[in-house]
Amino acid sequence: MSEHPTHIERREVLRPEPALALTRLLEVGEPDFDRDGLPLLWHWLYLLERPAQADLGTDGHPVSGVIPAPPEPGRRRMWAGGRATSLAPLRLGVLTARRTEIVSSTDKDGRSGRLTFVVVRHTIEQDDSPVVVEEQDIVYRDAVAPGAPAPVEQVEDIGLEPGEWRLPIDPALLFRFSALTYNAHRIHYDRDYAREVEGYAGLVTHGPLQAIAMAEAARERGADRRVSIDYRLVSPLLDHQGLVVSAIADGASWRTGARDLSGRATARGRVTRGGLVQPS
Repeated sequence: MSEHPTHIERREVLRPEPALALTRLLEVGEPDFDRDGLPLLWHWLYLLERPAQADLGTDGHPVSGVIPAPPEPGRRRMWAGGRATSLAPLRLGVLTARRTEIVSSTDKDGRSGRLTFVVVRHTIEQDDSPVVVEEQDIVYRDAVAPGAPAPVEQVEDIGLEPGEWRLPIDPALLFRFSALTYNAHRIHYDRDYAREVEGYAGLVTHGPLQAIAMAEAARERGADRRVSIDYRLVSPLLDHQGLVVSAIADGASWRTGARDLSGRATARGRVTRGGLVQPS
């Protein structure tokens, strides 16, 4: 990959407006921010990359000065999963710092060609103490050869099982989540690009949106204090396929999952009390 920063540090005072906007997007009750701070993974609304328009590539990713690096020509970038630990309340109205760095980068050969696995680590501090530590797993893969767009298949709605929660997915919701997270990747809002360039049959539902929804399902069932999440995205989820998430208590943890309306799994995870990712 081309030369890019080895680490980036950002600072800002966390304002309530993005968090309040997310409660309305997800249609969840407003958390007690004063008592508990931001819920697990809600830090994704803050300390964001805000590149100039001229610094965006054709896919919408920034092309310079960012971590992780943008894809090389002829490659695509995918969010594959990650781990995050809440060490202390992430408080609104407080000056907050985030350090971003690359932990590892590994090349492998897959069935679809060369794959590069990159682990990106974020450490978020308030009052000089870590409050959230996160690792994101990013995969770079060879681009799909141009061809006929994938056909749109009908999805049969099998209904909800106990413990499941449905989040209706449509282009407006995907656009609003992209706006909240300052994510310009075109697969989430440009249907022609998603179909004709990256080969998807529709708009792609964000991996982070699925992860936040799974964490919210666990929070609804009691995982509301110092907890961690470990999650994997196992299959693309398109806008016409819907989103259903679940959280099932399993001892001192909650098994979480995301699926489409027909029951096909798209993400799996586990929320646990205590830490998975520790400060360096």
